[in-house]
Formats: sequence, structure tokens, C-alpha cells
Amino acid sequence: MSAMQIKQIIRRELPAIMREDVEMQQFILHLARTQFADKVETESRFDRLLDEMRQDREAQSRRWTEQDAKWDEQNRKWDENLEDLRRDREEQSRRWAEQDAKWDENMEALRRDREEQSRRWAEQDAKWDENMEALRRDREEQSRKWAENQKVINQMLQEIQGLSRKHDSTIGALGARWGLYTEQSFRSALKAILEESFAVQVQTVTEFDKTGYVFGHPDQVELDIIIKDGLLIICDIKSSMSRSDVYAFGRKVEFYEQEHQQKATRRLIISPMVDEYAQRVAKKLGIEVYSYAEAVEAI
Repeated sequence: MSAMQIKQIIRRELPAIMREDVEMQQFILHLARTQFADKVETESRFDRLLDEMRQDREAQSRRWTEQDAKWDEQNRKWDENLEDLRRDREEQSRRWAEQDAKWDENMEALRRDREEQSRRWAEQDAKWDENMEALRRDREEQSRKWAENQKVINQMLQEIQGLSRKHDSTIGALGARWGLYTEQSFRSALKAILEESFAVQVQTVTEFDKTGYVFGHPDQVELDIIIKDGLLIICDIKSSMSRSDVYAFGRKVEFYEQEHQQKATRRLIISPMVDEYAQRVAKKLGIEVYSYAEAVEAI
């Protein structure tokens, strides 16, 4: 017989057993006593609660009686304080009257002092006008000399700026040409070092970015790829790298991985000139930076 069947039998037979079997009734009441209080205990608790409420009410009544006595005493002290306040106000009014008399005397003295001060200010204004006129003449003379000096300085600056523009144009043209030649030579040399010293294949891949993912508009994307035993290593070989160059290289790698559905094993930057900010960006993007080819860890 299952537990469910036993429970159903108990539910069906228990009411009749409770009515007919006194011992069973006492047994069940004894079991339930730990969960439910009997009538006697409940009435005893109720009586105790009523007694506690009566005692609280009597204590509250005593406190209210004491509070009334304190209020009567406070009202008596308040009346005494009002009388003291009235006397103080009368004394203050008398002092204010004396103060007003002294104030009138001081105001008269102040009026005389103000008239004397006005006379002195008039004399000072006259002297000030004389000094300002002399200062105006000096300033006009100084302005004339300054204008002459500025004319000479401007002529000199124009000559210097002309020479500077000429030199900047010359140096800029030489620097641009030297940078292109140097970067190409650096790329070729490192390609030869990697292929000969590490037995790897270095390829330059040029693909067209139609969506503009790398540069923000459609353009060609150029990458140097190192291939060895099925490993794909994407690197950028340049004469110098800035922070923006590092970000661009990261986007180039992501573009190549999306286009070819192949994850790069390593991402390298090989350049002799990588500034501090570019180094931080490369570390954040998980890009390895090397200043020369021999420093690259074993491939």
C-alpha cells in the first residue's frame, strides 16, 4: 500500500475515530498541543494582556497628571518672564533715546567733515587734470615712437617669414622624398632578413575595402603577410609608427580576417620608431611591437 493511499484512509476514517475513541482523541490532541494552545491557556494569556493594558493606562494617567503640574509651573514662570521682558523693553527704549541724541551730534560732525573732504577732493581733481594732460602728451609721443618701431619690426618680420617659408618648402620636399625612399628600403631589407634568417615567406597583399571599414571610405588596403607551415602572421613594416597608424593597422587586420574567414596567429609591428602613445595602443589591441627584425620571437 502506498503512502498516498494510507493518507486517504486516515482522512476518511479519522473524524469517526475522534468521535468514538476517547483515547485516540486524547492522543491526537496531545500531538497537536505543541502547535495550538488549548482553551485554558488562551484565556489565561488574554487575562494577562488585559491586566497589562490596564496597568499601562493607569501609568499613562499618572504621567498626564504630572505633565499638567509641570505646565502650570511653566505658565507661572512665563508670566514672571513677561514682566521682566516689559521692564527690559522700557530700559532699552530709554537707551535708544540717548543713542539718538548722540547720533544727531555725530551726524553734524560728519557733515562738517564731509564738506572739508569735498573741498580737498576739488583741489585733488584740479591737480589730477593737470597730471592727466601731461600724461596724455607723453602717451601721444610714446605712441608715435612705437608706431615707427613697429613699422621697422614688421618689415623685418616679413623678410624673416619669407625666408622661413622658402626654407620650409625646401626641407619639406626633401623630407617627404627621403621618407618614401627610406621606408621602401627599410621594408625591402626587413623582408630579406625575415625570409633568409627565419625561413618564412613574406608577401605584400593589396585588397580593396568596398565598405570603407578601415579608412572610413572605400580604398585600397595594403598588408604584409608572413606565412609558415600554415600559420598566418600579419605584420606592418614601416620606418615609423604613430598612434593613428597602430589603430589603422588593427582595422586592416580585422578587415583581412573578415574577408578571408581566417584568424591571424600573430599581429606584428616592425619599426625602429614607435612613440610612447603608439606603444600603449598596441599593447591594448594585443599587437606585438619590435624595433628590428632580429628581436621578433621565434616564429
